[in-house]
Amino acid sequence: MEEKVSLAHYSALLSAGEEMEALQKSVKDRIVKDWLPRYTGMPLEKFGEYILLVNFSNYVRMFADRHDVPVYGADKPMQAATADNITIINFGIGSPNAGLIIDLLEAIQPKAVLFLGKCGGLRNNKNHVGDLILPIAAIRGEGTSNDYLPPEVPALPAFALQKAISTTIRDYEQDYWTGVVYTTNKRVWEHREDFKKRLRDLRCYAIDMETATIFVAAFKNRMPAGALLLVSDMPLQEDGIKTEASDRVVTAKFAEMHLNIGVDSLKQLINKGLTVKHLRFED
Repeated sequence: MEEKVSLAHYSALLSAGEEMEALQKSVKDRIVKDWLPRYTGMPLEKFGEYILLVNFSNYVRMFADRHDVPVYGADKPMQAATADNITIINFGIGSPNAGLIIDLLEAIQPKAVLFLGKCGGLRNNKNHVGDLILPIAAIRGEGTSNDYLPPEVPALPAFALQKAISTTIRDYEQDYWTGVVYTTNKRVWEHREDFKKRLRDLRCYAIDMETATIFVAAFKNRMPAGALLLVSDMPLQEDGIKTEASDRVVTAKFAEMHLNIGVDSLKQLINKGLTVKHLRFED
């Protein structure tokens, strides 16, 4: 008799938990479907099924000019443009914004999300400004990702998406590095010798403020996500810290290539290239 009561009690608790989860999802769906247009100025029906995430408005302008399409959100926190089933979004800088945009994208459930970010190169004997880094994983040093999944869950990209990017880079006759990226929530750290020693000890290839958050939040929200990072400075070198002038040079020399590789990588998915035909999310 006691066993039957216990089983019935367990079943009731399980059912109540499922009902609460369904209710919370319904509330979140309602929020993000209102907030994605609110933050970007773009109606939901204008979004493509494939998403490029960027940190800078000039990437959005380059994309819009290349495809002769309008830019939405000039007076909004985020700017966006859509062409050929691809939407590019400038979501700003930092891990909280990275988590925010992934949550908001639940409103449209994209088929793939690719982050084109800038990063600091950490291998002084290997990296150079202008290098491309294809992350195989990210260290969750930013804290935001802990709101999505426990710390022991690794921050990993969707392999098939990274493979598509690799193929596209080769099509452009460019080289790239693969390795682990450290994602931090602190922008001004270059003066801290203790933190720089930690980065060296971890043997990371690069440091940024978004990659780990995007990987973890996308995994939590069942979105295939990847990243391609552009080395914009070498902060462990004495004269390698980014300045306004040096960043302008990097943008002028490398931003267009960075963007074009991202766009063409997503087109591989859209065209069902052999390297990505199995890309899907499963438990």
